[in-house]
Amino acid sequence: MAGEFPIVFALYPRVTQLDFTAPLEVFARLPGAAIVLAAVRGGELAVDSGVTFANVRPLAEVQECALLCVPGGFGTAAAMEDPLYLEALRRLAARARYVTSVCTGSLLLGAAGLLHGKRAACHWAFRELLPLFGAIADSRRVVREGTLFTGGGVTAGIDMALTVMAEIAGQDLAEAVQLAIEYSPDPPFDCGRPEAARAEILAAVRRRFDAGWPGRLAAAQRASAALPGAAAPAH
Repeated sequence: MAGEFPIVFALYPRVTQLDFTAPLEVFARLPGAAIVLAAVRGGELAVDSGVTFANVRPLAEVQECALLCVPGGFGTAAAMEDPLYLEALRRLAARARYVTSVCTGSLLLGAAGLLHGKRAACHWAFRELLPLFGAIADSRRVVREGTLFTGGGVTAGIDMALTVMAEIAGQDLAEAVQLAIEYSPDPPFDCGRPEAARAEILAAVRRRFDAGWPGRLAAAQRASAALPGAAAPAH
């Protein structure tokens, strides 16, 4: 693969930093990789852990990319209804060779009208919102639909990025990068998916997510209704 390979991470306030820094660590090792962090306003951007990233470019200044990555986070609900952000996703995705997402970033792709009729992954707690955008929810950790790659919750961004890297530059490089970052998951507890977690742990985590569920559901419903050709809501 010769020449520069621009990779844009389309960010927004209260994004989850690991949703983009984990795949960034992989994608930065692609030959010719040119990483761009961009958001609607640019400048400084606060993520949901309280860390602030500086020198973020305004999305309007980013003309195109070879790979677009859309992360998830607690700011997803607001971003789903940000017309400038969604328009930037549509514009960049139209010319990108690869479109990717991590966690609830797939909901943002859906809100931009980019998932209709396609299978997609999402964080398990919000996966059921995908059909609002005409997408087919898929519980796999990485889901591929042609040049669209979506990952499940947060840490699945590493799996997604390695899968895309193998597609772009070959399995040998992807395996070498996996070894270089010593990505060999051996978690201390077998509870990383809801079906494996103890009932009381699952209930506790669901309660945490339930606090934001009504707002995210309402935002997804409004965003889906705003898509061209959307049917009028049933009463």
